[in-house]
Amino acid sequence: MCDYMELALKRQSCRHFSDQKVEREKLARCVEAARLTPSACNSQPWSFVVVESPGKVAEVAKATMHMGINEYVAQAKAFFVVVEEYAELMPKIACLIDGQYFARGDLGAATLSLCLEAQSQGLGTCILGLFDRPRLRELLDIPRDKGVFLVVAVGYPATDATRPKSRRPVETMVRYV
Repeated sequence: MCDYMELALKRQSCRHFSDQKVEREKLARCVEAARLTPSACNSQPWSFVVVESPGKVAEVAKATMHMGINEYVAQAKAFFVVVEEYAELMPKIACLIDGQYFARGDLGAATLSLCLEAQSQGLGTCILGLFDRPRLRELLDIPRDKGVFLVVAVGYPATDATRPKSRRPVETMVRYV
């Protein structure tokens, strides 16, 4: 088991997956980690579609490949589709008062929890934001009143190598007062 910083340093966008199938128990554990994520007013504005059957995986992969982008997802063995649910009453009221829309932050946090749990189990993930939303909605029977927020490709990485992280220097993004 890794400590958090070790996990954060190891997590990366996986673009080369092995042929090994991902066990359902591991996928379920990732969803459980996402489910336990804190959210504004405990609204939990998410649901997840776990795509694991080979035929559906291939169709989802196709719906995420655009103009030569994301072609590596054809190697993924499963996908998590993160669906935006309607916010509960309290976050809606807070949004009207403060001008904040909390659901997107909550969804991002839940997606990160899912990805970090996957990493802790030896799985690789890649978060996708560019995909054919109408096609995914139809393919996975997601109602029109729900948002298709993100897609996460998942599988066992083809290699254990971790790329160096390229991030801005901490001095450029923090200020202590």
